[in-house]
Amino acid sequence: MDRMFRVLGFWTGIFAVMFYLGDMKTTSLLFFGQTGFFVFLFYLKLSERMYIYVFGAYLTIFFVGFTYWTTFMMVPGQGGH
Repeated sequence: MDRMFRVLGFWTGIFAVMFYLGDMKTTSLLFFGQTGFFVFLFYLKLSERMYIYVFGAYLTIFFVGFTYWTTFMMVPGQGGH
């Protein structure tokens, strides 16, 4: 299970670099932070149950933040098409 967090760290790192190269600085910083978090968790060598709890908490925070952003921060009709 700990190797899965290393994989998550790798992919969020790839996304962070791509966002940075695409001149999306704020998004790249968010993904660099997630990369550091996932790599840090990889080295902790927690039990599998604890990794599941941490991942569940991560998903909960993500979904609450995403729902807040799409509901209150996004302007309807500003999709660019």
